[in-house]
Amino acid sequence: MSVLEQFGKNSIERVNKACQGLMKGKGIVLIDDEDRENEGDLIFSAAHLSIDDVVKMLQDCSGIICLCLTEEKAAQLSLKPMVEKNTSLYQTAFTVTIEAKEGITTGVSAHDRWKTIHTAISANSAAQLRQPGHVFPLIARPGGVLERRGHTEGSVDLLKLANLAPYAVLCELMNRDGTMKKLPQLINYAHEHHLPLVSVEDIYQYRLSQSRTLTEALA
Repeated sequence: MSVLEQFGKNSIERVNKACQGLMKGKGIVLIDDEDRENEGDLIFSAAHLSIDDVVKMLQDCSGIICLCLTEEKAAQLSLKPMVEKNTSLYQTAFTVTIEAKEGITTGVSAHDRWKTIHTAISANSAAQLRQPGHVFPLIARPGGVLERRGHTEGSVDLLKLANLAPYAVLCELMNRDGTMKKLPQLINYAHEHHLPLVSVEDIYQYRLSQSRTLTEALA
């Protein structure tokens, strides 16, 4: 029996529960592969994000709050890669950081980061943003987890599956001693806060099953 079965008997059920949580405006815990980062992120729908959600991320996570966007949205906001040559281990697609032009002070507070995120997903152009800032945009690959098995793609895939705007906010869950939460701590955290827990592998399997169903329907 997989330890994840306490969050759903199989990948399909765990993905569905995560989507339901996001649709209700709740956070979820998303874990990646053990042979990759082997870490978990606290994920929220950007469209449903509250200031209290940002406070929770600042208290329970690393403090590096990221906004996951589609390529189309990043282009609309004229967001350029943070570096010309990405040499990071997992090719995480950071752009230059952002800040809202209006309605904030220093940009660091929970309110200011919430305002920046809200402004970014609502804006039609870069005119309402400044760079650099205190929110870290990430660009998801178009193919989602079928193209890259990362938290960025997994979170955007979940929002698409939930029929929500495909913009996610994430932050890596951390222990009080500054170390990163691993699977046992992530499971405890999800139970303690009554959050769905799902893996990138679950989303990958869910999407594969969708593709097979579509192929069979068209055959």
